[in-house]
Amino acid sequence: MRSIWNGAISFGLVSIPIKLVNATESHTVSFRQIHTEDGGRIRYRKVCELEDREVTQGEIGKGYEDADGSIIPITDEDLAHLPLPTARTIDIVAFVPADRIDPLQLEHAYYLAASGAPAAKPYTLLREALKRSRRVAIAKFALRGRERLGMLRVVDDVIAMHGLLWPDEIRAPQGVAPDADVTVRDKELDLADALMDTLGEVDLEDLHDEYREALEEVIAAKASGEAPPEAPEPARGGKVLDLMAALENSVRAARESRGEEAEVRHLAPREPEPASAGGRARKAGTAAGKSASAAKKTTAKKSASASAKKTASKPKSSKTAKKTASASAAGGSTGTAKKAAAKKPAAKTASRKRTA
Repeated sequence: MRSIWNGAISFGLVSIPIKLVNATESHTVSFRQIHTEDGGRIRYRKVCELEDREVTQGEIGKGYEDADGSIIPITDEDLAHLPLPTARTIDIVAFVPADRIDPLQLEHAYYLAASGAPAAKPYTLLREALKRSRRVAIAKFALRGRERLGMLRVVDDVIAMHGLLWPDEIRAPQGVAPDADVTVRDKELDLADALMDTLGEVDLEDLHDEYREALEEVIAAKASGEAPPEAPEPARGGKVLDLMAALENSVRAARESRGEEAEVRHLAPREPEPASAGGRARKAGTAAGKSASAAKKTTAKKSASASAKKTASKPKSSKTAKKTASASAAGGSTGTAKKAAAKKPAAKTASRKRTA
């Protein structure tokens, strides 16, 4: 890797010569602007608006635009006189726990390589000190014409440095959170937890840029004169009207994609609810159910009693009465059978009267 900056790490009275190299690279597919009619390249030219002519790079300097629109020229000599002690030094100012650094501050990442054999010993000393203390170093350094803030940490056996934004460059998140008061129920949180557990963890090495791969396929197809592949229809996302249903469907879909059981009814166990309107409604519903059940039992008893009376009013012999009682007992109504048996004398008396 080619170094982009040479300097030294200042660690107290210890100076460690190092080279700065980029730790990351971009794989973004770049495009050129072209004239659509003939495919010619569209280029930008640097033109002086006062003379209306193109100028060379050697004729271009720096200038600051004031509030009234006037330009204040700034020369390299002006910048050379600025008090910048970190021009060629990464000056460590403190060691802090890693969780003290807000991820919002993180910028570009660099590797710090020891420059030459004499730098190996102090470089290793700083690396091992960072490992053992489980802290990171906060440093100042100058790069591309301005002073920056950096964080040094250990990656494998290399010291890496992350550029940091200055604290006053981080915007406060005012007005970003939802304005409306929203209450999230425990059951919704339970389903959200279940969805997170179902999705599980992922090895970041398995993730890749699918958009870039598809774009490269299109470019390759057009370069070979073939028709570009057709993209699948994107899934249409509807408006979420029922959050619980959406969460349950998400858990079910995630489990099906993993080949697991898709049942989600028991993911969120029911907990005793407080005496709220919903709780009172459920209690009322339970009481109504019990009342309905009792009413059904009462109706069944009345029907059995009426049947017994009808049986008693008909002329029957003792054999017929016995058969009736036996059939009633076989039907599972013990109380009805007993009533029918109790009415037998009344049936005989009625028969005698009619005979007379």
